[in-house]
Amino acid sequence: MAKRLSDKQKEKITQEFIDGRNINELVKEFGYTKLTITRYLKKNLGEKTYKTFIEKSKISKGLLINEEKPSSIDDENLLNKKVVKNKVLHKEADNSKFKQEESHYALNDFVEVAPLNYEIDEISQKDLSSIPISDIDFPKVVFMIVDNKIELKTKLLNEYPEWQFLSKEELERNTIEIFYDLKIAKRFCSKEQKVIKVPNTDVFKIVAPLLISRGISRIVTSDQLIAL
Repeated sequence: MAKRLSDKQKEKITQEFIDGRNINELVKEFGYTKLTITRYLKKNLGEKTYKTFIEKSKISKGLLINEEKPSSIDDENLLNKKVVKNKVLHKEADNSKFKQEESHYALNDFVEVAPLNYEIDEISQKDLSSIPISDIDFPKVVFMIVDNKIELKTKLLNEYPEWQFLSKEELERNTIEIFYDLKIAKRFCSKEQKVIKVPNTDVFKIVAPLLISRGISRIVTSDQLIAL
């Protein structure tokens, strides 16, 4: 099961991203995948704000590269010499590696390959993007957005930018969204809606058959897609 970001990690990741840390640095520091961190930042900051910070990061990086360029002809000549030297060293290392591999294969010219004695399964692969609800360990409390009549707010999966890589058929599924953080839930709540607290998250597994009967087959979180 994919690791879930804690509230403290979410706050720290958001602040460091705003302070100028790039995504690759955040991946190394926190040990989560680039997809998980990017998906959370887009969800937390909004697509526009996220792209704004990405552009600022690119501009800052460009300025840094310009500052590191040689300021004189002598410096440039020295830099060119270093580049040529590095290329020579890399070429020598590659030649040495090639000779070792050539020697190895010369001693093992004849390799017996076992015949394939099974048929290749051509059935379409199962969707691996969603996690069965039976495998999910929900936190004790989550939050949901409902309308003023306390009716569930459903959305099609294709309304979530981070899941656009899924098949067309998958994107037509009806979903409900749950939030692990109250502040984030309120951020996505309109004036005609309100946020409710779900104190017993076992209820999702209990009512899963009812949700399916109403055409709802997925639960969306900040970093997971849960299959009912």
